[in-house]
Amino acid sequence: MPVLPATESAIAQAVAALQQGLPVGMPTETVYGLACDARSDLAVARVFAAKGRPSFNPLIVHVASLQAAQQLVQFDPLSLQLAQQFWPGPLTLVLKRRADCPISWLVSAGLDTLALRVPAHPLALRLLEAAAMPLAAPSANPSGRLSPTQADHVQFPDLSVVVLDGGPCAVGVESTVVRVVEGKAWLLRPGGLERAAIEQVAGPLAAPPATQVGHPGAAAAAESEPPRSPGQLLAHYAPHRPLRLDARQVSSQEALLAFGPQVLPGAGAVLNLSQRGDTTEAAAHLFSYLRALDREPFQAIAVMAIPHQGLGEAIRDRLTRAAVGAGPGPAPEP
Repeated sequence: MPVLPATESAIAQAVAALQQGLPVGMPTETVYGLACDARSDLAVARVFAAKGRPSFNPLIVHVASLQAAQQLVQFDPLSLQLAQQFWPGPLTLVLKRRADCPISWLVSAGLDTLALRVPAHPLALRLLEAAAMPLAAPSANPSGRLSPTQADHVQFPDLSVVVLDGGPCAVGVESTVVRVVEGKAWLLRPGGLERAAIEQVAGPLAAPPATQVGHPGAAAAAESEPPRSPGQLLAHYAPHRPLRLDARQVSSQEALLAFGPQVLPGAGAVLNLSQRGDTTEAAAHLFSYLRALDREPFQAIAVMAIPHQGLGEAIRDRLTRAAVGAGPGPAPEP
C-alpha cells in the first residue's frame, strides 16, 4: 500500500482516486477508514468487496461539518443537540434520510436511515473539504478482523489503496453509535465517546438486546433482523487466534493482553493495554496490541479483566465480539 505523508499533493492524489471511484485509506481519531464516495454505488461496492464485508451491514458516512450532514439527513432536536455538543468527535448518529439524499442505498443496506459523523482529525477534515463529497469509511481492514490504528496497518493484498498517514489514532476504538427514537437516545454501539458524557446531554441511554452480545435474545435478533447501525454483528473485530476473556491464569502457549499494574505470570508474551489502569489509554492500544499478539508460536490470546468504567465498556464490547469471531485461521502476514 502506498502510504503518503500529510501534504497537499498527497491530499490531491487521494481526491483524484476518490473521484475515480477508488477507495482511500483515511485517518480518523478512532481508527483508519477505507473511504469512498458515499454517493457512488460502484465505489461503495468496491469497498464492500475489498473488505469482504456482509452487504447487510451498514456503513458510516463521514462529512466535514454539521451543515453538510443536514443536507443528507433530518435532525430531531436531541440528535441536533448531541451533534452540536460532540462533533467533530467519535460520535455517530443514526438519522432519517432526507427525501433528496444522494447517498447510495448500499451504504445504508437499504434502510431509510444513515449513520453519520464528523471526524475529529485534521487530516480527515482536510480530505473531506478538498474532496467536497461525503465519504463512506468503514474501518480499513478485511471484514471481521482487527481495525487499523496506524497507516501501515492498512493492508489489502489484492487492492492498491492510497493511504494518507495521519499518525497513530488518538482514540483507537470505533465511534459510539446513538439513535434517537421518539425523543429517547438508544446506544447501538459503545465506542470512543463515553456513555457518561452522552448521558449528561441525553439522559439515560437505552440499548436494544441485539447489541448486547451476552443477552439470550441477541443471536436470534441478529439473525432475524439486519443491524440498524454499523458494528452490531456479533462476530466482529476478530484476530485469527482464539481469544479467552477475563483470564485469571495463563500458560506459556498463550500471549497475554494485560491491564493494570498486576500482570498474570506465565504467558509466552505480554502486552499491557495500560499499566496504570487507564481505559482511555487501553482503548488507543487495543487493536494494535491484539494484532501484535496474534502470531506464532502462540495458540491463543488470553485477556485480563477490563473494568466497565469509562471506555472500558467499548473495549469489552470489542473483545466480546472478537472472541465470538476469533480463530481458527491462518496466521496473519508478518
